[in-house]
Amino acid sequence: MKKYLLTCLLFTGILPVMAQQGTFVLQGKIKGMQTGKLKLAYESGGKYQMDSTLVKNGTFVFKGTALEPVMASIESEKAGRMMDDPNRGMLFLESGKLSLELTAGDFRNLKLKGSKTHDEYAALELRQKPVMDQMRKLSAEYDKANIAYSTAKKAGKPEAEQEALKEAANTAKDKMDPFREQLGEIDMEFIKSHPDSYYTASMLRWRASSMSLDESKAIYAGLSERIKQSKYGQEFAKEIKNLEGGSPGAKANLFSATDINGQSLNLADYKGKKYLLLDFWASWCVPCRKGNPHLLSLYSKYKDKGLEIVGVSDDDGNPEAWKKAVEKDGIGVWKHVLRGLKQVGNSFDRSADLSDSYAIHTLPTKILIDKEGTIIGRYGGGGENDEAMDKKLAEIFNQ
Repeated sequence: MKKYLLTCLLFTGILPVMAQQGTFVLQGKIKGMQTGKLKLAYESGGKYQMDSTLVKNGTFVFKGTALEPVMASIESEKAGRMMDDPNRGMLFLESGKLSLELTAGDFRNLKLKGSKTHDEYAALELRQKPVMDQMRKLSAEYDKANIAYSTAKKAGKPEAEQEALKEAANTAKDKMDPFREQLGEIDMEFIKSHPDSYYTASMLRWRASSMSLDESKAIYAGLSERIKQSKYGQEFAKEIKNLEGGSPGAKANLFSATDINGQSLNLADYKGKKYLLLDFWASWCVPCRKGNPHLLSLYSKYKDKGLEIVGVSDDDGNPEAWKKAVEKDGIGVWKHVLRGLKQVGNSFDRSADLSDSYAIHTLPTKILIDKEGTIIGRYGGGGENDEAMDKKLAEIFNQ
């Protein structure tokens, strides 16, 4: 019977189809480009894939494997490093036959058929377009201001001039915040109304760092089982677990490291003696630097009552800028260590990364630890604001 069934499957063509499950064929046409090369980048089976193909008479074909819908980028040889380069576009690959229409120099408005997830992505992009159009104008202003600052820095202009240009660039960046909030609200509406969407899971990976632990857990609980089991869903679950380890109620990772003066620092030495405020920051982070005067005032107010601050800086690639910022801002009165993220070739060694155990993805973020080594406050990414931190410290030390 089994032999007969196998023979039937072979003759009906079902077996080859089953064997090829998860593969895709992406056939495309591109206006304004008869010859040249296109690149397609995506993740498959836990590995980063970078494929390329030749354009012949304005047509091209990509073949590959997508066991589940995955976001990919497609670009021409003219594409620069910026993600919004007009010669680069984003799409969702899925198994099966897909057809793509491109226009040279306008990849952003590509049209893909055959992918349900991409249809959802495109529909949301269309809804966000009015906000994005306004934001792009401000983004151009920011790019211009940032280039002016970078040029002055490379030319070794006076520090005062550099600081003024840096402040101007940051002001231009801040103008985009209201529009980012609008886009975030639109995203969240989609996420909550599409619990069975791979695009929902894709967005959640990146939004986890800006969501509270309770909100993340509630959204995850509402996802369909297939989305929970998807690669993106599992990554979201991992982010929640990391955030849980860096949120109130969790035992803090009492790390040891070498401080800015070359001395050994062990957080366990403070256990039973001090409340610890871990300040995750960087010399290049303008909001971090602007908040340092307030941190200084808090330290002056509570240091004799049992508060200690330890700065964890994301400046591993530029220790001199780190040391200079500590000195300039006058924050050398407390301990400072580097994050511990090391670049190795085109990847990173995270084995000694102090930020990971606290799920730090946004700067500044502050973690408050009690004398017993338990986290009792998170302020910044995925937590409360600085006003809540001030109130908590007042409750602890003004009893």
